[in-house]
Amino acid sequence: MSRIYGYGRISRKTQKIERQVENISKAYPTAIITTEAFTGTKIDRPEFAKLLKKISTGDTIVFDSVSRMSRNAEEGKKLYFELFDKGIELVFLKESYINTAVYREAISQSIDVTGNEIADIYIEATNKVIKLIATKQIEKAFEQAQKEVDDLHERTSEGLREAKRKGKRVGCSKGDKLVTKKSIEAKEKIRKYNNTFGGALNNEDTWKLIGISKMTFYKYKNEMMAAEQ
Repeated sequence: MSRIYGYGRISRKTQKIERQVENISKAYPTAIITTEAFTGTKIDRPEFAKLLKKISTGDTIVFDSVSRMSRNAEEGKKLYFELFDKGIELVFLKESYINTAVYREAISQSIDVTGNEIADIYIEATNKVIKLIATKQIEKAFEQAQKEVDDLHERTSEGLREAKRKGKRVGCSKGDKLVTKKSIEAKEKIRKYNNTFGGALNNEDTWKLIGISKMTFYKYKNEMMAAEQ
């Protein structure tokens, strides 16, 4: 009997995993969910490794997003196709266009050969293009996930350097205005997702997505708006 598994991961202590679990459970109520905290970008995480040993052909693994499977694009793409070849279904709630079911459907749309040598050359080339396009979509999704993480790390580093340059105390609990890595990352996400700054989410959905309190959200948002005046 095939089973459905869910996998959630956080990579920093400031993150909360409840949102991932909630999303997976809502979409797949019977999913057996595994979670873990892991710092880094490698794919050989202890709990995930155990999950990979459990699964068999016909089973499904559900992720909230492709970045939870791997933030390293090369390793992520390699694992995707290894699992696909073993008959494991992969579901990405936020990037459903690269679910294995979609990929399988794309490559199954190959055109049958006709027996006409010239026509068959064209058909074989067309079939290769169909598979290539589907494969490229998967590769692009993993590369984009890695880019977003790399960009966030770079912006965080730049924010900390800028804070130090302006004489602000970084990572302290007393004294002048506090600037932390957590606050910089949260503000980047507010700017990306909140509708005040051109995003698609309202205030409540934004602070829930980021995993911060309502009070902290408005504190950061007000600071951001004040800085732009």
